[in-house]
Parts: sequence; C-alpha cells; structure tokens
Amino acid sequence: MKSVALFSVLVAWLMAAPVSARTLLLGRSWQARPIEAVEVGNPSGTRVLVVGCIHGNETAGIAIADALERLSPRDLDLWIVPDLNPDGVAADTRQNAHGVDLNRNFPWRWRPLGGVYESGPRPLSEREARIAHTLILRLHPHLTVWFHQHLDMVWASGGNRRIEKVFARVSSLPYHPMPQLAGSAISWQNNTLPGTTAFAAELPAGQPGTVQVTRYVRAVLAAARTP
Repeated sequence: MKSVALFSVLVAWLMAAPVSARTLLLGRSWQARPIEAVEVGNPSGTRVLVVGCIHGNETAGIAIADALERLSPRDLDLWIVPDLNPDGVAADTRQNAHGVDLNRNFPWRWRPLGGVYESGPRPLSEREARIAHTLILRLHPHLTVWFHQHLDMVWASGGNRRIEKVFARVSSLPYHPMPQLAGSAISWQNNTLPGTTAFAAELPAGQPGTVQVTRYVRAVLAAARTP
C-alpha cells in the first residue's frame, strides 16, 4: 500500500502546474515547423537541458519532456526541448527533411557518412543542429539528457560516470559505457564543454506509460542533483 500511495503522490506532483514557465521559440525546422524550449524552475539553480527527440522515429522521450514541463524545481534551472526534429517526427523518419541524421551533424570529429547515418555536407549544415549547438553554448548546462530509442540502456560516452550511473539506477535502464560517436551532439558537448555531462537515455521500444514516465522524470531530477 505504501508504494501505491507514493506513486499517487508522484503522479500528482508531476501533474501540478509549475509556478512559472517560459517558452522560447529557438527557430524553425527546414519545413518551417517551430522548435521551442521551455524553461521551468529556478533561473539561479543548476542548469539542466533535456531533449525529448532528435530522431523523428524515436518519439518516446517527448512524453517525458512534456511531464518535465509541469514541474518547478526550486534548485534547478530546467530547460526542455521536447522535439528538435519536428519534420522527422511528421514523416516518421530518423533524419530531418534534408535526409540528414542530426546526431551525426555536430562538429566533434565530423566526417562524411551516408545511408541511415547521413551526416550532411559539412558540420552544422542543418538548422536543427545549429539551433541545439547555439542553445548548449548559451546555457553551458551541467547536464544534458538526450532521449533516444530503442536500445534500452544508458549510452554513456565521455561524461561524468557518477551522474550517468545515478540516472541508470533510478530509471532502471542498464548502464553501458559506449564509444563516442563522430559528429554526435553528446560527444561534441563532452569534449567541448569541460565539467559538463551529456549522455543518451536509450528507452525501450514503444511509448512509455505513466509509471515509466514518472520513473524517467525522477531519474532526470536525481542525475541533475548529483554533483
């Protein structure tokens, strides 16, 4: 009964309206769809960025982003980008409207790739990648969590392992140190902004239910509060 009561409290907490929220239009996709960020919490708190979706056929993180928007943590300056690739989501494709994998379009060790991992003609050739690049440089977030699918694990590649392991423990996702990927947003941040951590939360296939969303939200908050 105690676990049921705790779950009910958590759901109510997630659904509570935030004290304040600010929505910013960061820019538009190649097909002119808006890409927005929502800031909640305390602007003087620890800065954290969460990206719900970068690959258009991996959309489970959007529900978690939406739940995070309803919070108002007193100790965190929480920035949420629910969907960085709205054209890909509309088309149900991994890539953006130019056929580029945005997670191979960042400057760190960028190289030309084709096929499903098409990296574009040059680093930051895609406006969606430029939007994220500009935002991360502006925020310099202590932590950035990128939601992906469908590998069912924390893809840890270059960040603070203590922070990554806290997220893995709370989320119940297996923790796996993995190679850094050329042109990825995570590898770029971990190698460009010392003292910050970025990693991929690879969710299982399908859309998360309320229990799963609650667990992943708790994992974001726990990781964000880990020094």
